[in-house]
Amino acid sequence: MTQQTLTHFDSAGQAHMVDVGSKTETARVARAAGSIFMKPETLALIRSGSAKKGDVLGIARIAAIQAAKRTGDLIPLCHPIALTGVTADFSIDENENAVHCEVVAECFGRTGVEMEALTATSTGLLTIYDMCKAVDRGMRIDNIRLLEKAGGKSGHWVAV
Repeated sequence: MTQQTLTHFDSAGQAHMVDVGSKTETARVARAAGSIFMKPETLALIRSGSAKKGDVLGIARIAAIQAAKRTGDLIPLCHPIALTGVTADFSIDENENAVHCEVVAECFGRTGVEMEALTATSTGLLTIYDMCKAVDRGMRIDNIRLLEKAGGKSGHWVAV
């Protein structure tokens, strides 16, 4: 089923928060990912844990989780959601001089957690940029996307 209308606008074209009151509460999960590309020397600093500001990936993980929890405060028409779980995993890719981030957000509720997973991914990668910009301002954040979502009326969706 393809959505043919933008749900965040009423019939007069005014922005509004979607009413989810009549939706059924279900287990909902979303998985998102993205990457940050950098110089090999920057990646070596992250891998060794010797960056001036400390454990870059550990701090990025905490930032991602915190961002998922605050998504409703950051995205104007996004519902605040009582998350039941958030994981943020980072992997170092020596071949591409990159750090890949994957976030899974979960809740039991009336609306999905796609925005929480995407916000967490973005914030985790931005945190890496912030912590390493003193040595590499040319880092590139790329390919932030939803990989999968499950739960709710629209069911299970997987990116192709």
